[in-house]
Amino acid sequence: MSRVRVLVVDDSVVVRRIVSDVLAADPRIEVVGVAANGRLAQAKVEQLQPDLVTMDVEMPEMDGIEAVAALRAAGHRMPVVMFSTLTERGAIATLDALAAGATDYVTKPHGTGSVAEALARVARELVPKIIALVPRDAEPVAPTGRPLPRLAAPRAATGAPATAAPARRPLREPAPHPVQLVVVGSSTGGPEALSRLLRGFTTPPRVPVLVVQHMPPVFTRQLAARLDRLGPTTVVEAAHDEPLRPGHVYIAPGDRHLVVDTRTGMLRTALTDAPPINFCRPAVDVLFRSAVKAVRGEILAVVLTGMGADGRDGCADVVEAGGTVLVQDRATSVVWGMPGAVAAAGLAHRVLPIDDVAGAVQDVLSARGTDHRSPDPSGAPR
Repeated sequence: MSRVRVLVVDDSVVVRRIVSDVLAADPRIEVVGVAANGRLAQAKVEQLQPDLVTMDVEMPEMDGIEAVAALRAAGHRMPVVMFSTLTERGAIATLDALAAGATDYVTKPHGTGSVAEALARVARELVPKIIALVPRDAEPVAPTGRPLPRLAAPRAATGAPATAAPARRPLREPAPHPVQLVVVGSSTGGPEALSRLLRGFTTPPRVPVLVVQHMPPVFTRQLAARLDRLGPTTVVEAAHDEPLRPGHVYIAPGDRHLVVDTRTGMLRTALTDAPPINFCRPAVDVLFRSAVKAVRGEILAVVLTGMGADGRDGCADVVEAGGTVLVQDRATSVVWGMPGAVAAAGLAHRVLPIDDVAGAVQDVLSARGTDHRSPDPSGAPR
């Protein structure tokens, strides 16, 4: 099996050394070069043709955002993973880089007491992303969920195969009842996928939409602010104990689980500090399962691009309750881990290119009608 060839770009000698040492210690990865700024990185990419680039955000001469944009303009399509600081400024810059064409990001070690701790953290966060973004000799994994009409066959693979799935069973057709909630899960590649989903809505959804995107604190607030500028929906970072309103999208805040609370007799948000699930907080499974408890099968679940299998078990609950599951296809996913795991388990009613997902959501809402029981924005009961 060939190794993943990585170019490390950072203006800090210390960070370049840390990242290079971490990657060189993994037998699946080869560090083929380093660069101190974006301009030098362009030349190194042309010379070395790496499989993946790690890129600092803030650098002299040419920063990471400019470098990503220049690489994409020159036709280079290898994954670029940004290194960012866990600050408001770092979050804004990272989202700018993702919009410019970066593939994913990791945050730089902070608050670590030693070089060994910093190395361990970089290895824990960066190595799995590299392996997922540049799969080697991976067997193709086809979606096995029985499609509804108009489903196109998946195209060539672009992501990692899904993780092991539970034994398949015949997929239950969604019950023909109204939909009260749309719930969405995403991870690697999710910010761009969410942008395309929200831009695809022609009118605000007639029910609330709740989203788990695997991101740290601060980043989710900035993501919500950016998504709010797209399409006809109102997008906010979810707060604790607020009523769920139609046409609103609620983004789970970093490091908090988002759940649906019905203790007042209405659908409301709740944020918890319960332990991570699937190594994630927020976790897609936590949101999906809470939504099923709140509205049973009156739910539409959507799983977009991402590493791992978070959301698969929650989708099993959705299907068992009589709800509907849509997943992004492999061809348009940055990593076909999460949606692939759902499809491989036979839990996807439809497997769709990302630009078809918004229309499919609106089709389901129109065909089933809605039964939203939270107050409207004026406070009057519905």
